[in-house]
Order: sequence, then C-alpha cells, then structure tokens
Amino acid sequence: MLQRSKSGLDVADVDQRTPPEAGPSELLDWALGFILRQYPIVLFVAILAAGAGLIYLYVTPPTYTAVANVLMGTQRAQFLQQQSLLSEGPLDMQQFESQIQVIQSKAIASTVIAQLKLAEDPEFSPPAGPVRGAVRWLRGWIREDASPDAAAAAQTATAQKDAIIAAFADRLTVKRLGVSYVIEVGFSSRSPQRAAEIANAVANAYIVDQLEARYQASRTATSWLQDRLRELTEQVSTAERAALAFKAKNDIVAADGKLMDEQQVADLNSRLVAARAQTSEVLARLNRVQATISAGPNTTLDVALSELTANPIITNLRQQYLELSRREAEWSTRFGRDHLAVVNLRNRLRDIRTSTFDELQRLAETYKSDYEIAKRRQEEVEKQLAQAVSQSRTTNVAQVTLRDLETTAKGYRNLYENFLQRYMGSVQQESFPVSEARIISPASPPQSKSKPKTALIFGASIFGGIGLGIALGLLRDMMDRVFRTPSQIDEVLRIPCLAVTPLIKTAEPEQSRRKNAIGNLDQRELVRESGVLGTVIDQPLSRFAEAIRAIKLAITLNLTGGQGKIVGLTSSLPNEGKSTIAASLAQLVAQVGGRVILVDCDLRNPSLSGSLAPGASVGIVDVVSGEKTLEEAIWKDSTTNLDFLPSIKRSRLLHTSEILAAEATKKLFDKLRATYDYVIVDLPPLAPIVDVRATTHLVDCFILVVEWGATKIDVVHHALNSAPNVQDGLIGAVLNKANMDFMMRYDIHSGDYYRNKYGARYGYTE
Repeated sequence: MLQRSKSGLDVADVDQRTPPEAGPSELLDWALGFILRQYPIVLFVAILAAGAGLIYLYVTPPTYTAVANVLMGTQRAQFLQQQSLLSEGPLDMQQFESQIQVIQSKAIASTVIAQLKLAEDPEFSPPAGPVRGAVRWLRGWIREDASPDAAAAAQTATAQKDAIIAAFADRLTVKRLGVSYVIEVGFSSRSPQRAAEIANAVANAYIVDQLEARYQASRTATSWLQDRLRELTEQVSTAERAALAFKAKNDIVAADGKLMDEQQVADLNSRLVAARAQTSEVLARLNRVQATISAGPNTTLDVALSELTANPIITNLRQQYLELSRREAEWSTRFGRDHLAVVNLRNRLRDIRTSTFDELQRLAETYKSDYEIAKRRQEEVEKQLAQAVSQSRTTNVAQVTLRDLETTAKGYRNLYENFLQRYMGSVQQESFPVSEARIISPASPPQSKSKPKTALIFGASIFGGIGLGIALGLLRDMMDRVFRTPSQIDEVLRIPCLAVTPLIKTAEPEQSRRKNAIGNLDQRELVRESGVLGTVIDQPLSRFAEAIRAIKLAITLNLTGGQGKIVGLTSSLPNEGKSTIAASLAQLVAQVGGRVILVDCDLRNPSLSGSLAPGASVGIVDVVSGEKTLEEAIWKDSTTNLDFLPSIKRSRLLHTSEILAAEATKKLFDKLRATYDYVIVDLPPLAPIVDVRATTHLVDCFILVVEWGATKIDVVHHALNSAPNVQDGLIGAVLNKANMDFMMRYDIHSGDYYRNKYGARYGYTE
C-alpha cells in the first residue's frame, strides 16, 4: 500500500499556520500567506485605529508650549565676590538639580498663580460639574453645626488651591539643556500668548525668589555679625589689659622682642656647641692615631691618614720610604733578593719605619694634651650654661603665662578684624543684592502647537492598528485548528491526501430533482440530481470530477487482486461530505464501465438513501436479516449502470454496530465482492458512534473525508486514536468542500494549481 506510518499521532504536530523554522524563503512564503489570509482583519483594525486617532485629534484641544531659558552661575563682580558671606563656588550637579526643584516648587507656582490671577482662568479651575456640586451639597446637608461648615469651607478652599497648583505643575516642564548651566522653563497652555506669559513669569519669579533669599540671608548675617563684633571688642580689650598687667607684675623686660635671660642662654648654647664640636674633633684625631700605633711599626707607612700627611717629618720619611721601596723591588729583580745592596736597602726601610713610628707616638701625646684642654673648656661652658638656665627658670614660668595671655589677645584681635571685614562686606552686599541666575532667552508665543502631535499620533494609531491587527490575525491563525492544505493532512495525520475536492455551489433548489422517484418504484430507478451528486456526471471535465478520478486511481494502486475491491468512506463528524464523495466515486467507476455497487451502511442516518432512493422500502437490514433478497433491494441508475443498496430507517435501531459486525453481513459483502469489481460503502462518521469499527472485517480499505476549514484537527486525532483498526486500514484522506480561492492563502507554493492556471489547456471547466 501507498500508506505512511500512522502510529503515534500527536495533536501538537506541525501546523501550516504557524511560522516555520526554516530558511528565509519559507518564512517569506508563510508571511505572504499570512497577509493573504488575515489582511481583512488587519485592514479593519488599522482603519478603526486610524479613525480613533482622528477622533482623538479632533476632540483634543491644541496645546502650545512656550520656553524661556535661564542661565545659572552668572559671574559677579570681583569686589562682590570678595565681600560675599555665602559660598560662591561653581555649581555642582546636586546644587543644579536643587535649583530645578526650586523652580518646580509650590512657592514659585503660588507666586505666579497669584500674580497672573490664574485661579480665575477656566483652564486651571474648571467649573464644578453636577456630580461634584451634588457631593458638596450632600456634605453640607449631613453636617449639623456651623463650625464644621467653616472648617469644610476652609478645607475646600485648600483643596481647590492644591488642585490649581497641581494643574499648574502638570503643565510646567523644567529641564537642563545638555551639559550646560542653562535651565529650560517651559509651560503648556491652550493659548500661545498665555503660555509665553506664564513661562516668563515663572523665570522672573525664580530670579526674584533668589534675590529675596540672598537679601534675607545677608540681613541675618549682618545682624549676627553686629552682635558678634560687640562681644569680640570686649574680649580683645580684656585680654590685652591682662597681658600688660602680668608683665608689670613679674618685671619682664624684653629687647627687640626677646627676654634678656633668653639671649644669655642662647649665647652659652652657641659656645657649648662649639666646645663640644672641638672636643669631638680632637678625640677623633687621637683615636685614629692610637689605632695606627696599635697596628705596629710595620704598617705605619701603609696607612693613609690626614694626621700623617699634615706632619712634615712623617711626610719626608714616607717619601724616602717609597723611593727605597721602589729601588729595593727593582734591584731584587735585577740582582736577586740576597744581594748585599738589596739587603742594605731593606735595612734602611726598617729604620725609616721605626723613625716614623716614634714620630707618631710623639704626635699621639700631643693630641692627648689637646683633648684634655678641650674637655676642660667644654665642662666650663656647661657649668656656666647650667647657672644661666637656673637663673632663668623663674622668668620662663612667668613667660609661659605671659605668652598665653598675649596669644589669647592676639587671637581675639585677629578674629575681631576678620569679623569686621565680613561685616563691611555684608553691609555692601545687603545694599546691592545680586542673583546668580538670569534670563538669556525670554519666552515668545509659539507658532505651532506642541500637543497633540498630529503626524505622530496619526502614524502611531495606524501602525498600532496594524500591529494589533497582526496580533489578532496571529491569534486567529493559532485558534484556527482546522485542516486547510493537503500538506497538513500529510504531516499531521501521516496519511496521504488523495485529492482536494472543491466546494460545489448549487444554484438550483432541492425541489429541482427529477420527479421520477415515486412514479418508478417498481423499476427502482435512482433519482438523478442536477446538483452536487450529479456533478461528476454532468461536469466530467470539472476539478471535482478530476479529484474523484484521483481517488479512484489511489484505490486501484493500493488494492490489487482478482476479486472486487471494497472501499469504505467515513469521516470524523457528520455533514463533511462523505456520502457525496462515495456517490460520486461510484458513479465515476460505473460510467467508465466498471461493475460497481454503492452501499449505504449509515444505518442510523441514511442520508444517501434519502437522496438517491427516497421511495425505497427495502434496505440492507432486510437483506442481512433474510427477509428480502439482494435483488429485491438494489436500485439501479440506467444512465451509468450503477447499483445502489439503500438503507431504510423504519424505526429506531439501537444496535447497528452488532448488525454490521454480524456474520450475515460478512456473507453479504463476500457476495458483493464476488459480483462487483468495486463495492463503495458509505459509512457513518467515526466520532459520534462506533459502527465504523465494526466494519473492518467487511472492507479492504478506508478513505477519510475531511471538510476543509471546518473539521477540527483535535477531533480527527481523537476519532482516529479511538479507532486504531480503522486507522490502520486508511489509504488516505480527501480534503472536501475546499474553497479554491482561499487555498492559495494557506499554500503559496501551490497557488497556480488552486487558481487552475494551466487547467484550461486540458479541458478543465468549472
């Protein structure tokens, strides 16, 4: 069979209406199909949104925004900067943000509102509506005494004022221009002149507020400085008088700013330092000479000391020693070390070292004497310094107290002079207050409105409507869980789609049947309609007839063998067109000369029998029960030689599945298989009843009819999963009642086929 694996059907299988995860071309095809499917709702929602935007633009009054620029941190005159009591450093970010908050404060708003009488402007204080008036009247009626009424009136006035300030703040915008020190003050109003007037008033009110704040700060500082100067004057006088009285009491005399005892101690200190330096120098020389002597006479001339080089005797001996040493080395090389002349030279060298050592000992004695003298001089100076220090101790104690008094007096004097300078600067600043802010660009009436922005709102409404329409379209696509394309049947149900049958539009009413049904009961002639059931005969070159041929070809290729082929047609739900497909397939097979019988096995609702044999009184149940023979129940179509075994609904049948599963029914179908080439069986739907499951031993294969755009995918899954024996016998499905004009919106690749672009060349007619 040309069947695919049908095991493990899943509701979450691929849906053609979800965006693909393939390449750009597949995504483009899906997007184009989505546009073709959902453009009406997208266009409708976009038109609604555009209309809403136009209505908003029409009913919303225009708003104009005027802007005034204020420069912060204006440089002041150098004299005023020196005399200022307040911090005059550059503005940092926190201070700058603080000034913005000052402009937006309630104080500035209240000043401007009072100055321009904005409380009387209807734009800021709209009249109370009927609801608000009724609420006020009800509150006044509930209160009993007069005092609560007064309190309520005050509270109402405060609330109105707060409401006006809130409305004012909503229209006021204050921001910094880039990274500069310029603040942009903007105000929005329905009148451009009013907007410019209020923006300039806000800027001027801020500058006046800054001037007033500086003036008040200067006055406060001046008053405080006056009190502080009076206190400092008294403190300076008291401290200076105390210092003078202490000096007179302790007989402290100073010359050139220094005490006499201090000068004597300083001189003795200088002399002591010099004496100690001389003692240390002599001791160092003595130690170096003694170290040289302790090394022995043999190393005396080998040591380079400043004391040796300064002595002329030692210097002369050293020169002789060096000359003899050179000559001894030269003669030792020439004559040998044992030569008499070389030995004499070595003896002379030894004598020179001995003489040098003796001279060095004499020099050490001299240094020792000098050291004793220097040490006695140092001790004498130390004794004099100790006496001078002892004499000045009493004076020093008094001097410490005097210095404290003088320091206190000097500190009070400096503080007094500093405060006096600050006081003079405060007086000057109070007489000439200057603000650090100034208006560099006053507001002028704007020429165009700032709100609402027509192009922006209209564009946003259109694009928002398009976006909302696309979202609704996507939602519709996601909720559209029905079969739309053959590829859905292939991928979701994993069975081939045998054909796509178009929707047949019949213009003639149901009463247009040929009136031979009742008059030909004896001949049992089938009723031929000029409607849907007769399309395959009346329009043999139509797309519908070609689809039926595809179904017949699929049956022929899937079923091989010598005996007749029994094919059952079913659907998931009623009214999906399975009976029409079964009748059309049987008529097509009969028209080409095949022996075919159409059997109506929908025992509970034999709609096919009601259409083809409305006057039948004998049906398949009568044949299975043995009450009638097969020949007595068959109806014939003289045009196509089609045989039809109807089903008669005389009374309510409760066990139709038992009838179809009976052995007698099996024998009947075996007889039909032996008699006919094709047995086309119209079966009931799968989902409502279980009759189809009882026919698997009767038919060779099943064909599932799915209604295009109506049958839910979940319903088909449930129906097939509940009837696995029927699912295993499926050779394919038929997508019935397809709207070919809409098919290409779901399957872009097959658009030419659905438009029947090339069918006319081969005789296709509709």
